[in-house]
Amino acid sequence: MKTFTELSKLKTFEERFLYLKLHGKVGEETFGLDRYLNQVLYRSEEWKRTRRLVIIRDEGRDLGIPGREIEGNGNLYIHHINPITLRDIQNRDPKLFDPENLITVSKSTHNAIHYGDENLLLMEVKERRPNDTCPWKQ
Repeated sequence: MKTFTELSKLKTFEERFLYLKLHGKVGEETFGLDRYLNQVLYRSEEWKRTRRLVIIRDEGRDLGIPGREIEGNGNLYIHHINPITLRDIQNRDPKLFDPENLITVSKSTHNAIHYGDENLLLMEVKERRPNDTCPWKQ
């Protein structure tokens, strides 16, 4: 079982992304005809409180990485580190609201985690140095 504590030990965005990556497929059903149940969950007061706490803990940063602040509240997603199931929702499993199972992500990071498309991500920019593109001048 993956945890926020373990995830937070990883220092780079790429390491955290690989830890969370699910290898799903675009269009793959998650809750099928019962999708309304996860919408009931995400509209609940308990979820809204938990969401606020996680955003505050992560300081509104994508995967909690300093320098990767997410602009606009509508772009802030709270991702379940360990995927949830229909049964979890029906049984109100505590992991639904456990901060150890939650992390703040941007929409593109959330989609990349679920569907494995790293092209959706803005990876960290490498620091440039003089002549780094001219191998004969190094």
